[in-house]
Amino acid sequence: MREGFIYFICAILTLCLMILLIQNSYAETNTVSSTVVNNTPPTANAPVIPNSNSDICKVGVGGSVQNNVLGLATGVLIDDQLCQILKLSKTQFAFGMKVSAVALLCQDPRVWDSMLDAGTPCPARGFIGEEAASYWQNNPSQIPEGSRYKAEYVQQVKVEEPKGDVNGLKDFGLMALTLLLLF
Repeated sequence: MREGFIYFICAILTLCLMILLIQNSYAETNTVSSTVVNNTPPTANAPVIPNSNSDICKVGVGGSVQNNVLGLATGVLIDDQLCQILKLSKTQFAFGMKVSAVALLCQDPRVWDSMLDAGTPCPARGFIGEEAASYWQNNPSQIPEGSRYKAEYVQQVKVEEPKGDVNGLKDFGLMALTLLLLF
């Protein structure tokens, strides 16, 4: 969704830049026996992207720019990821796959947070309930980005690194022993 929107914004900015770079054209009036001729350019119209079916999960965005000389119009379709997850989840639920439907919804950090707030952690790798809670405790990197609990879970899992270089001391000891044996 974000990628399509970025393409759309780039297209609009390019059109605006083109308009600024093109020299202004002034309509010339031509007086012939006191008759003034004035022609206006046609108007640019953005293409219509119909979306009459709610099962598409796409959004149409269009835009156009017109000046005295040039008119440009464009349109793009943007995928709606949330709509797709909701449709997939509804289908899974309709087939009796309730845990799978909830797992699909748990890909959204808002749903993940609300499930944890409700005391029912999201299912993970076939685990539900307390087993799922244990899985999330041990694998915080699997928590969806944007969850307000992710930093807390990551902090709990961090293991303190030993201070000093233990391997360096072992190497020094071996080197000292080798020198003693040589002399």
